[in-house]
Amino acid sequence: MAAKPGGGRAIGVKQARDERHLAGELRKERMALLRSLKLPVSMRENTSDVKLKDQAELNTQLAQLLSRGSPLVEALEVTGASVSNTMKPRALRMRDLVAGGASFADACEQVGGFDRVTVALYRAAERTGDLAGAAKQLAIAARRQLQVQGKAATLMIYPAILLTITALAAAFLLTKILPQIGEALASAGAQLPWFTRFLLAIGTFLRDNLLIIIIVIAGLLAGAFVFRKVVGAFVFSFMRRAPAIRQVVLAQESARFFSVMAALTRCGVPLADALGIGADAISHPEMREQLEKLRTRLIEGGVLRNLIDDVTALAITTRRLMIAAERAGDLQSAFDTLATDMMEEVETRSVRLMAFMEPAVIVFLFIVVGSVILGVMIPLLNLSSSVGLGG
Repeated sequence: MAAKPGGGRAIGVKQARDERHLAGELRKERMALLRSLKLPVSMRENTSDVKLKDQAELNTQLAQLLSRGSPLVEALEVTGASVSNTMKPRALRMRDLVAGGASFADACEQVGGFDRVTVALYRAAERTGDLAGAAKQLAIAARRQLQVQGKAATLMIYPAILLTITALAAAFLLTKILPQIGEALASAGAQLPWFTRFLLAIGTFLRDNLLIIIIVIAGLLAGAFVFRKVVGAFVFSFMRRAPAIRQVVLAQESARFFSVMAALTRCGVPLADALGIGADAISHPEMREQLEKLRTRLIEGGVLRNLIDDVTALAITTRRLMIAAERAGDLQSAFDTLATDMMEEVETRSVRLMAFMEPAVIVFLFIVVGSVILGVMIPLLNLSSSVGLGG
């Protein structure tokens, strides 16, 4: 609770190291602290993960400021004023921690929300003295991952829209149009075929139990939201096995892995440690298992060029490039090149998948809506032919 400059009181939640720092933050907003209450950890703000977009913005700002010689505390002060509102409290909290003597990597861990890759990269950069370079690499990696996520979202949006339109059109025809036409045909003495009677039964059931169906659908959507991790794992498992999609998923996971490896190795993280962090950053179980096995055998004394062929989840051309780069001692450039190549591969395969999905979804729409229309047309044609014969 704080006193406002124009009178009155304001109640809110802020993040600060202690009550003295909280009073200082409020003074910057021309407010005076009256009373404070420390919330439990589970109720504090910003306990969720930092979004990739916010990470990219934060690291871009830090890279620009630190590369121009700005002190870290000042760079965090400026960055905190320019990032999004959701990221601002974290940036200012990190500034307070660094000003109090904490390392930047420790500050990231304390504020929470940063993944293992980010913290490991900052820690390695502090040892080498190239925090600006680490922030730049993290910004590049975050933007690459955003591109991958954007492609995945694009692939899902188009069929989702068409399927939604198909479901709404079919439901309208079944519940509103078909029953009326069926009743009119029955009153005219037309003999309805079994297909039309089947569709009429479905439409009548949907119309009579509409409220129950809406409640069930709302419950399923709520359950899917609550158990979204389980649903997401099931969807991802299906996508890994679907013939037309699995290559896109594999290219996306490869692009994420090589982006992380490029950032880590460029900042001086040992290869074995980088492999452990990179494998942890992907969600493809087969690729992760093979990479973890590669890391274990590498720690035991193996040579990368002799072990990389066992990672069959990666394409043979990718493995050959890594072997050649390891022999030449230039794995950093190889990882960066592979990350770029995999992004292009995601682009190419996404375009191909969209070209395949467009006609497939349109055919599905025609089958669903066309079946309902056919159920109406068949008795109409039968009725007209019988009327013509009677005349």
